[in-house]
Amino acid sequence: MSRTIVFDVNETLLDLNALNPHFERIFGDVALKTAWFKQVLQTALVMTVLGEYTDFGSVGGIALDMTALRQGVTLSDDDRAAIRDTMLNLPPHPEVPEALTRLKNAGFRLAALTNSAQQAAETQLTNAGLAPLFEHKMSVEAVRRFKPAAEVYNMAAEALGEAPSNLRMVAAHDWDVAGAMHAGWRGAFVARPGMVIAPQAEHPDIIGSDMTEVVNKILVVDV
Repeated sequence: MSRTIVFDVNETLLDLNALNPHFERIFGDVALKTAWFKQVLQTALVMTVLGEYTDFGSVGGIALDMTALRQGVTLSDDDRAAIRDTMLNLPPHPEVPEALTRLKNAGFRLAALTNSAQQAAETQLTNAGLAPLFEHKMSVEAVRRFKPAAEVYNMAAEALGEAPSNLRMVAAHDWDVAGAMHAGWRGAFVARPGMVIAPQAEHPDIIGSDMTEVVNKILVVDV
């Protein structure tokens, strides 16, 4: 049973579709938003494997430049600023506020654990109206390694004062759930459109199509 629930932020809680108008304007193709964010995650993973670190916002800028190079597009400072500023003002997925409120009202401790830098994470959650729901807002910046490095989950467990087995990681990325489970946590996968779990991976005991379904299952399994 896990009474402390830890949430990923980008894509899990916050909706990157707010970036669509910018990718349509800059690249003429909304689908490149997905390609860009995949490049963000790949670059972060490579940095972690190589023992390097820079903040997630800078990684986003690197990935944006790479996307522009592939498409033969010249980015302006205004283009970069539009993407950066929108990332700090992403709305929550529609069902998220009510679902998290139900968990909190049921007596669960809620925390956030994100690849975003600490100040960026605070800003994102505040602007999305979610900050008051979280007891802790934690960033990989504390260990200068990106998820799914074990150091991230170990840091979070220590900060929360909990044994890993008492924690559950909720994420829309299978690699984040896998990283947490490898560190001794339980997992919950939010199978948002386009998100799947690798067939060969260990599956968490909770999988739902959105946050409402995931929370419904947590309220059965972890009560």
